[in-house]
Amino acid sequence: MDAVWWIVLGAVLAIAELFTTTLFLIMFAVGAFAAAGAAALGAPVEVQAIVFAIVSVLTVLGVRPTLRRHRRSAVESGEQPFGVEAIEGSTALVLESVGTDQGMVKIDGELWQARAYDATQSFAPGERVQVVQVRGATALVWRDDISPSGDLPEAKR
Repeated sequence: MDAVWWIVLGAVLAIAELFTTTLFLIMFAVGAFAAAGAAALGAPVEVQAIVFAIVSVLTVLGVRPTLRRHRRSAVESGEQPFGVEAIEGSTALVLESVGTDQGMVKIDGELWQARAYDATQSFAPGERVQVVQVRGATALVWRDDISPSGDLPEAKR
């Protein structure tokens, strides 16, 4: 009967993980399933609790750092960026006037909606701008007069 309780606890934790997406509760679900295995083998409740605690701690300490490392962005981990990360920092050509409400730029041959990163700036067609950030399908751009030291707006430092 103890095994059933551990299985139910493991299932509840696994389902709760679906709503949190932190990859933390799943570690305790693994511990609960291990305790269910111990219960199925006839271990006393104290041993089941110890198995639960040890397996949970080992998965948190052993697996979670690896999962967190893989969740970091390519820029943070020093790898070659792809997707939206590859667009941030690139140069774009303004096709339609870019301001705080509207605009269109061309980035590596693709058309993107754009907004000025700084509300005091606006860009005319033909100007070159720097993509500072991408929010959804909109590129936030900055004047492409970056100093040799590589100064970017505060958000990119």
